Amino acid sequence: MVSIKVREGESIEDALRRFKRECERNGIMQEIKRREYYESPSIRRKRKMAESRRKLKRRIMRQKKRR
Repeated sequence: MVSIKVREGESIEDALRRFKRECERNGIMQEIKRREYYESPSIRRKRKMAESRRKLKRRIMRQKKRR
């Protein structure tokens, strides 16, 4: 659970901005979007495998650029 304390003299807009930033860092918005609709276990596995393939491909491309 994300919580922030409003600092003395801090505007509501600034506090809200800090709260949103903390939510992004903790991945809360991604989790909400992921849970918006039911995802069957087989679809979840396929999505995770595709995600891991993309990450591996990016990692390989970065290593090739460094050389």
